Amino acid sequence: MFRGSSQHTIDSKGRIIIPVRFREPLQESDDHSLMISRLDNALFAYPPEEWRKIEERIHSLAEKSDAMRRFRRVFIGAVQHCPLDKQNRILIPPELRNYAKLEKEIVLVGVLDHFEIWSKQWWEAENLKLEKEDMQNEEVQSEIAKLGL
Repeated sequence: MFRGSSQHTIDSKGRIIIPVRFREPLQESDDHSLMISRLDNALFAYPPEEWRKIEERIHSLAEKSDAMRRFRRVFIGAVQHCPLDKQNRILIPPELRNYAKLEKEIVLVGVLDHFEIWSKQWWEAENLKLEKEDMQNEEVQSEIAKLGL
């Protein structure tokens, strides 16, 4: 499970060091790698086993609306297999780096079954949106209250 967030840097070649707490779930598998796709101006990184579950759920969707076909096409079509190297780094392909605007400062955010890779600037904007917009919405407040928080 992936939890917590931390600031990191991406080097000029597009490599990111995976922190120890995020490496541990990856080492349970024989394939020390990540499947990385794009969504919400960020990158979503899944261990291969979790990625297979995502693909199965997407494939089994009964609804085949235009929007869901586009989502499937883009989300599955953008995925890249990214193995960890001996220094516990992954290389983020240029097309994914460009999509998420990853330049120097980044934030890794654990979201239980995966973690997300954000540019620091977009992560700060996401946090601000939560505070200024979402937390002011009564429906969102109600959903959070149902969690017992």
